[in-house]
Amino acid sequence: MLNEVYHMDCMNFMQSIPDKYFDLAIVDPPYGIQRSRIGYQKLWKYYKPKDWDDAPPDKKYFDELFRISKNQIIFGGNYFTSYLPPSMGWIVWDKGQKLTMSDGELIYTSFHKALRIITVHRTKICKFGGYIHPTQKPVELYQWILNKYAKPGHKIIDTHIGSGSSRIAAYSLGLDFLGCEKDKEYFELQEKRFSEQCNTKLNFNL
Repeated sequence: MLNEVYHMDCMNFMQSIPDKYFDLAIVDPPYGIQRSRIGYQKLWKYYKPKDWDDAPPDKKYFDELFRISKNQIIFGGNYFTSYLPPSMGWIVWDKGQKLTMSDGELIYTSFHKALRIITVHRTKICKFGGYIHPTQKPVELYQWILNKYAKPGHKIIDTHIGSGSSRIAAYSLGLDFLGCEKDKEYFELQEKRFSEQCNTKLNFNL
């Protein structure tokens, strides 16, 4: 089983990939709403301010993403509708607890399926090593999505791996997985987390 993450810009990585190489892209790109700087500082006081969320990906990113993958699942898809084909198959993630941040999140899918609502409490994040990234998603959320939309033998890509939750979920389900993370700190943190949760050796791609 293939499961690797590269410390590099996702655009450089995708440009090296053949057309429709991946069966599924499951991505959580920056939304461009400056969450690490404006209005969230008290909530994210444990994280260093960074510029990763200052601007969303442009059309070139989505063109490459759709070129290299047969199907796509995109967190925060409502921020990128000008780049995405119409779809009926959205997922609504109900975060389960009425906290100070959003009660839920919209997830775009390219699948011609009915809209689905999944409730996974944000507190589930603590089950797999705790928080290491300000927009971290629960592994159980990724497991539910991959169980619904991926099949055995599929190759999965995540262009913005962040905390590595998607990677751990793919590993737990026996799916081939490749990912990218250009921030060195987050890259190393997710490598450590993956090693601790999945009992593998560290393999830093620097």
